[in-house]
Amino acid sequence: MTLRVAVQMDPIETININGDSSFALMLAAQARGHRVWHYDVNALTLDAEDRLTAVAHPVTVQRVAGDHFTKGAPVRLDLGRDIDVVLMRQDPPFHMGYITATHLLERIEHETLVVNNPRSVRNAPEKVMVLDYRRFMPPTLVTRSVDEVRAFQAQHGAVVVKPIHGNGGKAIFRVPAEGDNLSALFEVFNQTWPEPHMVQPFLPEVAQGDKRIVLIDGEVTGAINRKPGEGEFRSNLAVGGSAEATELTAREQEICAAMGPELKRLGLIFVGIDVIGGQWLTEINVTSPTGIQAIDRFNGTDTPARIWDAIEARLAARQAG
Repeated sequence: MTLRVAVQMDPIETININGDSSFALMLAAQARGHRVWHYDVNALTLDAEDRLTAVAHPVTVQRVAGDHFTKGAPVRLDLGRDIDVVLMRQDPPFHMGYITATHLLERIEHETLVVNNPRSVRNAPEKVMVLDYRRFMPPTLVTRSVDEVRAFQAQHGAVVVKPIHGNGGKAIFRVPAEGDNLSALFEVFNQTWPEPHMVQPFLPEVAQGDKRIVLIDGEVTGAINRKPGEGEFRSNLAVGGSAEATELTAREQEICAAMGPELKRLGLIFVGIDVIGGQWLTEINVTSPTGIQAIDRFNGTDTPARIWDAIEARLAARQAG
């Protein structure tokens, strides 16, 4: 099966080829003989005939630092007629531009497989979908009220405050049990973001690591444990965390078994979930999951190949049906 693949992602010029999951997926697509185009989300146009197009560049990638891609001349692609698979891979934040792109891509899903399913992505921002699995989460408050947070703190002590649509460990703050600077912090949060914010107890178990577990079509395919850097409580690799090999705890296996069938049903083919201390589910990442290169380095696996196997199986089922 030779596929025409369009990758909707951030500028390819600036990616880290040793960590970027989109780059790994493009390499794997190329190795299978698939043709690959790259376009920016801002290049989308819905024309007067209701056809979704994008100005895209044919691209060839290689694992050579500083010389990792070659772009051809730009072409206007009809994403419904000219493309078999769209990988929706631009990074959050999850804002109205992101939401609008999912609406546009939804218009071609009867013609082209969009990974992940745009309707499901729109309905599953990382820190909102996870609320469906509260039984696996630490106590969680979603609010813009500093008084609600103070009452929550009186019960739970030190807390972590984070933007509900944040990403990559950015703007996550720990507030001690005494509530130092809580009012000032909420003033900044409420001025910066129109949404409510997420508040959870500070989990000392974060020192043991924040595990990224990857599920492909609802099945676990690998994991890494991310540990905070010195002087940090955040373990995201983007903010200086380090990765180590790991295995799943019984609790983590239970979490994955509980959500796997629903992820598959929703067309969320490539998902990364985050679990702290082997037991506390904190996020379900569906917009632009990362971590597969680190997982493969530690485990000797080929996660991009597993993702393409799942994509090709979905397309084969479409053709057969």
